[in-house]
Amino acid sequence: MDLKWICVLSVILVVALSTLAEAASPPTKCQCNVTPSQRKNCGHPRITAEECRRAGCCFNSSIPGFPWCFTPKARKVRKVCPSDVKARKDCGFPGITAQECERRGCCFVSHPAGVPWCFYRNAVQEGKDLHETFSCSSPGTRDSY
Repeated sequence: MDLKWICVLSVILVVALSTLAEAASPPTKCQCNVTPSQRKNCGHPRITAEECRRAGCCFNSSIPGFPWCFTPKARKVRKVCPSDVKARKDCGFPGITAQECERRGCCFVSHPAGVPWCFYRNAVQEGKDLHETFSCSSPGTRDSY
């Protein structure tokens, strides 16, 4: 085997191993709140709940005639004002008013001294921060996930 083929096989091996290492994260309850008529199949006809979840999909076998293993909805993301003063990233300038700051879409808290009072919001993804809660609308079905 020449060096070129060894390099190609090495790259393929690295890509394959990194794909396995990424392992699909399990969907949240909100992501699995999908009305039966809107479910998109995510597995083969005899897939088990465990196989379905390992693939990063939702599983609910309680409604015949609709996919039991289905694609979850996208995770919700919202922007929140960080509560930790160390996480503040300056969004304004010295002397900025609360109104000017909010017009920029930023957060304004005029204390403590020595940290930005006008600062950017952080994007928080559903399921990533235990302190953040997201409400999800129920389509009228009880889903396991």
